[in-house]
Amino acid sequence: MKHFAYIYIKENLGREELLYEVPKNFEIIDFMKKKLKIISSNIRFDNENDGDHIWDNRKYILRDSIQSFDPQILGTQEGRQPQLSSLNSLLDDQDIVDSHRAWIKERMYPSLFLNSKDLIIQKSGDIWLSETPSVPGSKSFDSAFPRLCSWASVLWLQSGKNEGVPLFIVNCHLDHVLEKTRNLQVEVLCKEVFKIRDEEMHLIIMGDFNSHPESEVRKVLLKFFPCLYDPWKSLGLEEEASHHKFGKERGAGSRIDWIMVDKRFEAEEIYLDKIQKEGLFPSDHYPLKCTLRLN
Repeated sequence: MKHFAYIYIKENLGREELLYEVPKNFEIIDFMKKKLKIISSNIRFDNENDGDHIWDNRKYILRDSIQSFDPQILGTQEGRQPQLSSLNSLLDDQDIVDSHRAWIKERMYPSLFLNSKDLIIQKSGDIWLSETPSVPGSKSFDSAFPRLCSWASVLWLQSGKNEGVPLFIVNCHLDHVLEKTRNLQVEVLCKEVFKIRDEEMHLIIMGDFNSHPESEVRKVLLKFFPCLYDPWKSLGLEEEASHHKFGKERGAGSRIDWIMVDKRFEAEEIYLDKIQKEGLFPSDHYPLKCTLRLN
């Protein structure tokens, strides 16, 4: 029978020292070494007017981008149910989190796909970014379309058992037209998440914010959750545009796709995956990929 023990380090000793002797039949779990991989990807809705970049021509490129990275967490934006079901069927290890959802046919949904080998889902839900956030399909603040975020509270397994790190994951898509609308939408997001998240849960908020990193949207987000930081900035990377319109505007625009993470994580890497095959891209946004480990 296996037993598990956690090893703590006395940092002020200047060397590693076990606080107690571990019996030989114990398996040592080092939380610091396990990595958490995340992708945020606006997958572009299934649009028959996209020419060569229709969904059926690019979905396998997106699948390859996802599976080559093998994330525990995938957040997508802009898909309707049939497109998201199509993507779900292509993925080996990630499953869509939608048991809480009553789908509305015409709506596009930011959605979470999680790897159940590493993550145990405890609760999940949708928050509509309106004056009535519990009403599906609701729209406020002069938003062009109804917008929402999807969330899940999960346990990130460290030992293969029910021991792990609690996470609260949010995936959102904000209005693409008005800054004042986005500011009000992210305020709704923050207020609703604040109600349902326990502070012990390591927070991750990602998505297509349709806002540059110095925007008011970012300021509102950090006002409510000062525990968050941007791995892109912490790693000192040069700014890049994440929305490229199927290669037509590479280098133009700004980084509107973000993964914001709890300060209890250390960022190892973050980058835009610029995969293409024979001139075809997986979407009109580059997938954003991030690797974290616990501090």
